[in-house]
Amino acid sequence: MDRMTPQQRHRCMASIRSKDTGPELAVRRMVHAMGFRYRLHVRALPGCPDIVLPRHRKIIFVHGCFWHAHGCRTSRRAPATNKKFWKEKFARNKTRDAENLRALWRGGWQVLVIWECETKDTEHLRSVLAAFLAPTARVSNYPQDDRHAVYGMVAEETE
Repeated sequence: MDRMTPQQRHRCMASIRSKDTGPELAVRRMVHAMGFRYRLHVRALPGCPDIVLPRHRKIIFVHGCFWHAHGCRTSRRAPATNKKFWKEKFARNKTRDAENLRALWRGGWQVLVIWECETKDTEHLRSVLAAFLAPTARVSNYPQDDRHAVYGMVAEETE
């Protein structure tokens, strides 16, 4: 049973931002401190990536654990009300994320997905970002199920 009235719930859900979140700002600060310059929320690319480094052909998504159904401790519990809606919503979000990754790979982009829970450990985050942003000819592919992986340039066909 929901503790809020429908009007309170609507106001609460409407106030949740999709851009400039705390985890995203933390990643942006760290990437900028490493000397990289980037574009934000490029709508012309699939999924409107959070951080785009066009010169390096690299993209960083900062996903919220709850909204993208990460499966970590903070995102395991779905809302108690309207369970069918939330289950379908999370499934659609995951499907859309996979399609966007595939389209970016096919477009020649290297993509890194940073999860909200990963931003809490700054040393680990710094090492992941440094490894991803290091100059390389090509990053090898990882399966999409590996949620903490550096995603490569060519999508593995899982169809």
